[in-house]
Amino acid sequence: MPEITTEETFQWLLSNPKIVRASAVTCRLMDDIASHKFEQARGHVASVVECYMKQYGVTEPEAENELKKRVEDAWKDINEEWLHLTEAPPHVLMRIVNYARVVDVMYKDGDCFTNSQTKLKDIIASLLLDPVPV
Repeated sequence: MPEITTEETFQWLLSNPKIVRASAVTCRLMDDIASHKFEQARGHVASVVECYMKQYGVTEPEAENELKKRVEDAWKDINEEWLHLTEAPPHVLMRIVNYARVVDVMYKDGDCFTNSQTKLKDIIASLLLDPVPV
């Protein structure tokens, strides 16, 4: 996007604004919530779910519920920034919001990124192979 993005926009992005942080939180938490059981079975390092359980002495469902609340709060931050932010061009903000949207689709109902036998395959096919005529 160099032809439509200025140096000021890159500096703004590097300042780690609230909308970027919220989008990253959404990604990290949704990924860990959806994939932590599978990753633990494979011997991966602890996810945020296990860390939260250990730190606060709660059960797995309680940890997942609290982390889902944090995802909801991150979405509120994304929406607030989208509606009120004037420091960045809309085309840059749209890319940040779209990143969070993709993460939401990939992890809302399980780990669709890791497991190819999920609804993600159908979503991509409907988007690229069977698009709705406009």
